[in-house]
Amino acid sequence: MRCPFCANDDTQVKDSRPTEDANAIRRRRQCGSCGARFTTFERVQLREVTIVKSGDRREAFDRSKIEQSVSLACRKRGVSEEAIDQLISGIQRQVETAGEPEVPSHRIGEMVMDGLKQIDSVAYIRFASVYRDFSEAKDFEEFASTVADAAKD
Repeated sequence: MRCPFCANDDTQVKDSRPTEDANAIRRRRQCGSCGARFTTFERVQLREVTIVKSGDRREAFDRSKIEQSVSLACRKRGVSEEAIDQLISGIQRQVETAGEPEVPSHRIGEMVMDGLKQIDSVAYIRFASVYRDFSEAKDFEEFASTVADAAKD
């Protein structure tokens, strides 16, 4: 594993343990060159899945893209890293076990929306604003009112 600080290839595993949902191994590593410590996660990849984007572009499924967008939506919201990881792991499991070699990107977006709706309503609205391309303040108002109405029911 390459050190993210100095790019040295010589790193040592100092500690390994399963994550809370037992779907990954968390490893604490230390660089032999600069001494920096960092964490890596090792996960099982069930199959290669291709994501079909708009305009029929295709790219390999990349968990880190979902992690970035969900983390951004949840920033400063008090959502635990464990909750975010469980959401993303659940989406990854659904995608990989669906048995489909190609999955439309909008389906993954909807999975993220459904998950965030359960975790945090503000994170849900933040993600929706980018995913659904809100262009005006009234778009936020209309969407937020549907979220508020759903919470009342």
